[in-house]
Amino acid sequence: MIKSIISLALLLASVFLAFKHGWDTLNYKKHPESLKMMNELGISEAMIPLFGGLTLLIGVLLLIPKTFFLGNMLNAISIVVIMALAMRVGNFKMVLMEIPFLIIPLVLIWLKYPFIKTV
Repeated sequence: MIKSIISLALLLASVFLAFKHGWDTLNYKKHPESLKMMNELGISEAMIPLFGGLTLLIGVLLLIPKTFFLGNMLNAISIVVIMALAMRVGNFKMVLMEIPFLIIPLVLIWLKYPFIKTV
């Protein structure tokens, strides 16, 4: 029971973050600091909508039981890509800040989808 509650809380937080970051990424022109950070990481302005769309897709995949694992894998991979880009430009503070966000999808994979009964 407690495992399901923790899984549900992490799932809701992960979906919220995916939708928030995806929406903010798609509206990058309203947030010049986001555009500056992405350009610093080497992400061109043409690629920004792709990352925003992928992040929104991850949020949707997390909600569907059959695509829960795939959504978490894509989430973890996207975080590792951000960490790698940050390491490439020498922004180790960002790399360290992303570690807790990398742990969330890995823990969710281990806990499994919260609404499926396991025997």
